Formats: sequence, structure tokens, C-alpha cells
Amino acid sequence: MKTRIRTEAAALWQLAWPVLIGQLATVGMGVTDVAMTGHFSAEELAAVSLGTSLWTIVLVTAMGVMMAVNAVVSHEVGAGQTQRVPHVVRQSMWMGLGIGLAGCVLLNASTLVFDYLMLEPQVQEKAARFVHIISIGMPAFAIYRALYGYTTSLNQTKPVMLIAVAGLVFNIIINWLFIYGRFGLPQLGASGCALATGLGIWLMLGAMLWWMRRSPVYQETYPFHQSEAPHWPEIRSMLKLGLPIGVTYFAEVSAFSAVGLLIARFGVIEVSSNQIALNFSSLVFMVPMSIGIALTTRVGQSLGEGDAERARFVSWVGVSLGVIFSVLSASLITIFRDLIAAAYTSDPAVQRLTADLLLFAAIFQLSDAAQVTTSCAIRGYKITRTPMLIHLMAFYGFALPIGCLLGLGIAPDWLPWRPQTPMAAAGFWIGLVSGLTVAGILLLAYLHRISQGRIRLTANSGKIAG
Repeated sequence: MKTRIRTEAAALWQLAWPVLIGQLATVGMGVTDVAMTGHFSAEELAAVSLGTSLWTIVLVTAMGVMMAVNAVVSHEVGAGQTQRVPHVVRQSMWMGLGIGLAGCVLLNASTLVFDYLMLEPQVQEKAARFVHIISIGMPAFAIYRALYGYTTSLNQTKPVMLIAVAGLVFNIIINWLFIYGRFGLPQLGASGCALATGLGIWLMLGAMLWWMRRSPVYQETYPFHQSEAPHWPEIRSMLKLGLPIGVTYFAEVSAFSAVGLLIARFGVIEVSSNQIALNFSSLVFMVPMSIGIALTTRVGQSLGEGDAERARFVSWVGVSLGVIFSVLSASLITIFRDLIAAAYTSDPAVQRLTADLLLFAAIFQLSDAAQVTTSCAIRGYKITRTPMLIHLMAFYGFALPIGCLLGLGIAPDWLPWRPQTPMAAAGFWIGLVSGLTVAGILLLAYLHRISQGRIRLTANSGKIAG
């Protein structure tokens, strides 16, 4: 058994580590935006923080919907139905184009929310401009995620890594040129971040198309040997699978982003500290998320082959890997939280509050790793609605209500207790810890139930066939 566990862990990691580098590089764009504006001015950092809150909600929701491609293609590959893959990929790109355009429109309209947050006028103006500029990357991002799902489902994860790293390098260079106005270029501050990220995503899409054209690995399933119009039954089928994933992602990321928007009333220091802590947490989160993406592929391929026992085994090995990493990451965040804060900003007040919030980030590492790896394993079973409901309940039934109670001191009259003074950012982070814990426990129980049920169903089918 130990040998089997080590073998499966190695196979998962072989898939996951290039995805991890790619995810870190992609998230690194946001990290460099926050860090580089943090050393420019607290006002520009606040604008980027608020703009990123909206951008992240739409971006991650679109990413969730497009994750249906991973599950569909991995099942086809596992079942040996590779002749269907090109058609699925072409239709997923049409779906991505529609989702990307809708996301672009929604992003630009969503800046109206800034009118209700009692922001300083100059911060509001810069945050809105940040969103308008960065929205140019949405169509490219959604199409890129369709190709991302295709290539990872073929066990080809290194292209994702190399392309994301190239995008990060491009982002850093353009940030440096336009934030600070180097070589006579205009000093754009937050707008320079948005321009760098938007253009960087288009660069990544072009690089993925080029790679697929050049690499012989894709030739058997290459989707561009022919063109075809949108096939609505295929697109509807993927949307039926992907929309609950998108809602699941929306529930989580909107809860985190809503915290950033609700904290805005407490001033620039609270906003900036919250964004830095969230930004670093999202960077660490990429490790269990990358394991989860590999899990979706491995579980989907196992089920496509009709091996429910192996699918369950792969699921629990992957979840265990994520939890083991979370213990390590929680320890390191606790020890180095002051250095992490100093790396993001030179403002002493922002540094102090960031270090305090990073303690909460360390606490929720375990439940965050458990919920993301477990939900990705469940997606490998092509089940998305129940995880969606669990996440909605966890974040909107626990995380945000508890956060508003503690952070804002808002509570209904029948509640017997409320804090004497609002706890601001710290209160919201307590709420986030609570929500993630609820999600992790319920998803673990659900994975156990469905994996056992699939084994019984497969066994009964075998008996009937025999």
C-alpha cells in the first residue's frame, strides 16, 4: 500500500508541479501589481486593491465555468474517445469567447458599486479606471482557459508553466515602465498595472496557440484542422457542468472580495493591509489548487476507464497531499509574517496590520487546502451542483454574516451579543476562517459518500453484466 501511495503521489505531483509554477506565475501578476504600487503610494495601492476586488470576482468565476473543459476532455481521454476531443475544444473556445465578452461588459458596469462605498474621490476614480483598462483581458482569458483545460487533460502541463512564466516577466517589465514612468514614458500608477495585466493575458493566449501548432503531442487531437460554428447542444452540456463550478468559485472569491469592499470604509491602511494579506494567501493557495487541478484530470481519467476504486484512491491521496502542505505553509506564514508584510510595502502602519492579518491566513490554511482539493476531486466525478450549494452556504451563511457581525458590529436586534466596537479587518477574517472550515468539513464528507457510492454502482453493474 505504501508503494502504491508513493506512486500515485508522484504521478499527481508530476502533473501538478508545472501547473503550480504556471498558477504562481499567473497569480504573480497580481502580486507584482500590489507590491509595485505599494512602493509607489498608499493611494495607488488602495485603487489597485479595490479594482482587483472586482476583477478577481469576474475572472475567477469565468475560470470556474471553463473548468468544465478539464472534466469533459479527461473523461474522453480516459475512455479512449480521442476523436471527440477536437470538437469539444472548438466548442469550448466558442463558449469561452461568449463568457469573456460577457465578463468584460459586467466588469465595466460593476464600477458603479464604488459610488456606494464612501471612497475618497481620487481613489474611486483611479480604481474605476483600473477596472476599465484591465477588462480588455477578459475575452483572451476565457479562451485561454479553454485551451488550458484541453492541454492539462492530455497530461501536458509544462506548456502552461512556461507560458505563464513568460506572461509574468512581461507583466513585471511593463509594470516597471508604466507605474514609475521609466524612459520618458507616462507615470500611470494603478493604470499601468491594469495595462500590463490585460496585455499580458493576450500574450499568453497567443503563446498557447503557437505552442499547440508547433508541438507534435497535440496533432492527434489538434482542434484547428477544421473550423465549425457554435454547436449549442455541446455548449449547453458544458455550461450545465461548468456554471455550478463558476457559482462555486464566485461564492468563495466574492466573499473575499466583498470583505475588501466592506473594509474600504475604515480607510486606506485597512484596505491596503487586507489586500496584501489576501494577495499572499492567494499565492500560497496555488499549491493545493494545482494539486486539485491534477486531481480533476486523474480522477476523470480513472472514471473514464471505469475504475471507480482507483478514482477514490487517487482522490484521497490528492487531498492528503494538500493537507500536508497546508500544515507546512501555516507554520511558515506564522514565523515570517513580518518579513512578508515588509516585502509588500514600506508603510509601517500597513506592515503592522498586515502581519496581524497573516496570522488568520495561517489559521485557515488547513481548511482551505482541504476544501479546494476535495472539490476538485468531486469535479472529476462530473458532480458540481452539491459542491456549489456547500460553498454558497459556507460563505454566505457563515463567512460574510460572521464577518459583518464582528467587522462592522452589525447584528439583528434578536441576537444576544455583538462586539462593543467594530473589529474591522480582523473581524472579517474570523468570518472567513469559519466559512472555509464549514466548507472543508462538508466537502470531505460528500467526497467519501460519492466515491463509495460509485464503487458500489460499478460493482453492481459488473454483477448484472456477469
